[in-house]
Amino acid sequence: MFDLFQMTTGNPYLIALLTLWALPWKGVALYKAARLQKKWWFIALLIINTMAILEILYIFVFSRLTKPAKKS
Repeated sequence: MFDLFQMTTGNPYLIALLTLWALPWKGVALYKAARLQKKWWFIALLIINTMAILEILYIFVFSRLTKPAKKS
């Protein structure tokens, strides 16, 4: 049987690789959410850890649904 917990606790390199994968995506998504003043997206992206799935969806789908406010 496939046991993700045992696989990750027994392999610190896998944890490091997953962290290096997720961290840049999280940073870009948080940056976009902050720039677009999407407070609830920012909070969700900060708290929920989906190994970058939610972050990638936000960057390429949800952040493009609304136009950024124009500065005067």
